[in-house]
Amino acid sequence: MIELGAPVLGEPEKQALREVIDSGWLTMGERVRRFEEDFARLHGAADAVAVSSATAALQLALAAHDIGPGDEVLVPSMTFVATASTVVHAGATPVFVDIAGLDRPHLDLADAKARLTERTRAVVVMHYGGYAMDLPAWQEFADTHGLILIEDAAHCAGAEYPVGRHSAAAAFSFFTNKNMTTAEGGMVLVADEERRARVRLLRSHGMTASTLDRDRGRAVGYDVVEPGHNFRMDELRGALGLVQLARLPEWNARRRALTARYRAALDGTAVRVPFPADHPTTAHLMAVVLPAGTDRTAVMQELRAAGIQSSVHYPAVHRFTAYREAAGRLPRTEEFAARELTLPLHPGLSDEDVDLVAGKLVELVGG
Repeated sequence: MIELGAPVLGEPEKQALREVIDSGWLTMGERVRRFEEDFARLHGAADAVAVSSATAALQLALAAHDIGPGDEVLVPSMTFVATASTVVHAGATPVFVDIAGLDRPHLDLADAKARLTERTRAVVVMHYGGYAMDLPAWQEFADTHGLILIEDAAHCAGAEYPVGRHSAAAAFSFFTNKNMTTAEGGMVLVADEERRARVRLLRSHGMTASTLDRDRGRAVGYDVVEPGHNFRMDELRGALGLVQLARLPEWNARRRALTARYRAALDGTAVRVPFPADHPTTAHLMAVVLPAGTDRTAVMQELRAAGIQSSVHYPAVHRFTAYREAAGRLPRTEEFAARELTLPLHPGLSDEDVDLVAGKLVELVGG
């Protein structure tokens, strides 16, 4: 089976985990801190905060900027549901914005502007598939309208384009299908030092001293200055992150090379590949758009019969039962959601795997 995505795991990861177990310290500690520092350095940030998931990262980013009841937040519908659900959990209202088009499934600036109200406090942009949003344009939009700009950077670990440098905060994911993994886990970049410190507090119950601080004699007791959460990352995941992060640039380069091979194989066919070939990307997803009228379910079943996994990224969030009542129509998002198909993409693929997948897909959709 040619897998949709597969983490790269081996002896270095096993050794890192063994060292944590042998140390006797499993909860958040020095390895997590080193992971934060290395991640921040790779992304040109002053510092970073490691958390239990990208969902936690988004929730903390919203909380640190006081997004809450009565506020509206502009969000994409072409995203994983956490982009919207974290807004709901903050007590605010997600306002869904359409995408620019089938060839650019990013938030559309004009549609975002049309959905502004006096209650709009923030906008969350999502780098779909790892393809860079036009952040300077969105920063200008946010500044013009007095909004907080937050990036859902779940697909962006290791990005060579600026992430977290034009926004108030950026949230990353290390879920098992991402470009690097800690099994579960996430990271937050926060531009403002005081708000970053607040994220760090809220990550661990609002406590002024950590378990490690107390264990090592750096603190005696603690205060709780604000109700927080248990969104900590443990040392096992921190150790995995350190090993994975070191190889992330190599893996992202391989993903881009595989994407270029897919593009060449699908060029001139009825299958469309979103974004220009030179668009900056971490190449997290190999998303394609099928011809109108294609039975996508049948195509996916035939691919599986041929030993090829595929998926859909994503069902439109505004069409889910939990969000449908409050959402209107987003015609471009709905069309993309109906026609998008995600093909296998990960560093373990061979060139021959890509040729086989692309050839089978073209055969199934009729060239």
